[in-house]
Amino acid sequence: MKLPEQAVMLKIFIGENDFYKGKPLYEQIVLKARELNLAGATVTKGILGFGADSRIHAAKILTLSEDLPIVIEIVDTQENIQKILPFLDQTVEEGLVTLEKMKVIKYRHR
Repeated sequence: MKLPEQAVMLKIFIGENDFYKGKPLYEQIVLKARELNLAGATVTKGILGFGADSRIHAAKILTLSEDLPIVIEIVDTQENIQKILPFLDQTVEEGLVTLEKMKVIKYRHR
């Protein structure tokens, strides 16, 4: 797949304990992105953060925090990213979804 120089990055900020149909929501989002043949997706687990409720979520040895922050990043064309938005509207009940323009320098695979 070739990715044009002008693309967009979709970022989805959710919690580790967010589920959809019995599976982690972040996993379901990545599987949907793959099903839609999007260019790629990456999931990152945060060690500290807070959201709209201002509650701190932290990963500390002495404190077992639940619901650590999760960020899913998906880069593709504006047109392709539009395909996953209805799914996100349906599944992301709490969190933040952002979209930003970006310039792709290199996108290659073997």
